[in-house]
Amino acid sequence: MKQFEGCELKAYLCPAKVWTIGWGRTTNVKRGDICTQTQADAWLNAEYDAFEKAVLKALGNAKVTPNQLGAMVSFAYNIGTGAFAKSTLLKKHVVGDYAGALKEFARWNKAKGRVLPGLVKRRAAEAGLYSK
Repeated sequence: MKQFEGCELKAYLCPAKVWTIGWGRTTNVKRGDICTQTQADAWLNAEYDAFEKAVLKALGNAKVTPNQLGAMVSFAYNIGTGAFAKSTLLKKHVVGDYAGALKEFARWNKAKGRVLPGLVKRRAAEAGLYSK
């Protein structure tokens, strides 16, 4: 996730026009916020754990490999757990349609209706991890 989020110690507006800081943190972030590298790293660790729990909860009893889980956590971290829980990607994975789920990553390449090269690369990397 770090390679795609990047780390900014001063709050900025991401392409989706959401205030963001650290390694992609959007919770309680506003214009003018700053953080230290230590804070940014701690937030990412805590958020990863929270997103992993949310993804596992959404998966229910569905089988998942460590690589599939890692790809889905990165995906959910970027799109949000609500969007992940409603996603066709999750639905296809849960029923064992792994090839179908794999194809779904590429569909999530836009922010505000615009295809972003960074999201295209991120989704390709997540799909690559998912399929290992």
